[in-house]
Amino acid sequence: MTILSCKVTSVEAITDTVYRVRLVPEGAFSFKAGQYLMVVMDERDKRPFSLASIPTQQGYIELHIGASELNLYAMAVMDRILKEQAITVDIPHGDAWLREEGNRPLVLIAGGTGFSYARSILLTALEQQPDRDISIYWGGRELKHLYDLGELEAISVQYPNLKVIPVVEQPESDWRGRSGTVLSAVLQDFGSLAEHDIYIAGRFEMAKIARERFCSERGALEAHMYGDAFSFI
Repeated sequence: MTILSCKVTSVEAITDTVYRVRLVPEGAFSFKAGQYLMVVMDERDKRPFSLASIPTQQGYIELHIGASELNLYAMAVMDRILKEQAITVDIPHGDAWLREEGNRPLVLIAGGTGFSYARSILLTALEQQPDRDISIYWGGRELKHLYDLGELEAISVQYPNLKVIPVVEQPESDWRGRSGTVLSAVLQDFGSLAEHDIYIAGRFEMAKIARERFCSERGALEAHMYGDAFSFI
């Protein structure tokens, strides 16, 4: 791991609770798609955020930070970013990175800002193996919480083997896409997951249920399931 000072080059409020933050580290850095960094608040306080950018994109680091009065843990980080226009990070961390040695079909599952984790893996996989079969499921309470859905749909036009499945928990009356939970959508779409690599980012309880149900009901192999939440359950 490397400790780096970073300049904040841009902050974009992409929803009322999600910020796209771009950092330029004052030094060399490296990471694997699917890893995260720790924002150093002080010697004993380091806060994890997934890297939304990809390893070959060395010009900057992109983070998607969900912060509101209901999430003071992340809000304190945003306050520092906005006030000081600089932060210190500890990079990289995490074992749930993209395994690059195979060509098994990928299933990427994200809830909310867990999309940042899935985004890095998706873009890296497409860069390395553009013909690989990939399905990405992104769930949010409302459609507005799928803040980069337009980008995803534009990418899918370029890659015929990429399927983008947005899932809205509380859809509006004119929504014609999937509703409910991402886990239900995956279970509906796959009779078997035995031949897939699965990457999950979301609430810990969601990851726990996904692991249990995918393995017991769809034959998924734990050795081919990845998600940082697994280390907490």
